[in-house]
Amino acid sequence: MSRPTRPVHEQTLDGFGTVRIRPLAPEGDAEVLHGWVSDERAAFWGMNGLTRDRVAEIYVHMDGLDTHHAFLVELDGTPVALLQTYEPSEDRVGECYEVQPGDIGVHVLMAPAGENGRRPGWSSALMGSFAAYVLLGLDRRRIVIDPDVRHEKALARFRRQGFEAGPAVTLPEIDLPDVHLPEKRAQLAFLRREVAFPEPM
Repeated sequence: MSRPTRPVHEQTLDGFGTVRIRPLAPEGDAEVLHGWVSDERAAFWGMNGLTRDRVAEIYVHMDGLDTHHAFLVELDGTPVALLQTYEPSEDRVGECYEVQPGDIGVHVLMAPAGENGRRPGWSSALMGSFAAYVLLGLDRRRIVIDPDVRHEKALARFRRQGFEAGPAVTLPEIDLPDVHLPEKRAQLAFLRREVAFPEPM
């Protein structure tokens, strides 16, 4: 049974518009997702070469999990990013570091820039909205991310958001009937709630 698609988070960002984060509809959003993950720039996402139907199947599988969730992020109604959250203790990343209470894993895939390109500060503003949902909305203490060690642009973006580098690790291969993830060399990084949202003096 699919989850409701009403927004789980809504936030107006000055100078950009209204961001809405809603549960992904695996079939309804498959066309958009397939276009994003098929792009060369999304090679680190690991879905290059998959058909639209296979992409939909992957997210149908995820939709049935209690530990992993996918969301479509919209700006004034236009899809702009894919956000995934997961319980680190129920994911391969949990084999590579000491999971703490209140940790939550996050994967982010930004949509390709539109015809007019990206406005300065857009990625930072969007990441701030994600952090507000995950850390404040879900009442979590710390975000963990595991980008590919070679993805320097993403790593630099996360550092600007306040993420602290953790160890470089090798995520083990997962080979199950519904999902296959090859071994991956990843750079762990962490964002603590008190760093992202410091208490006022």
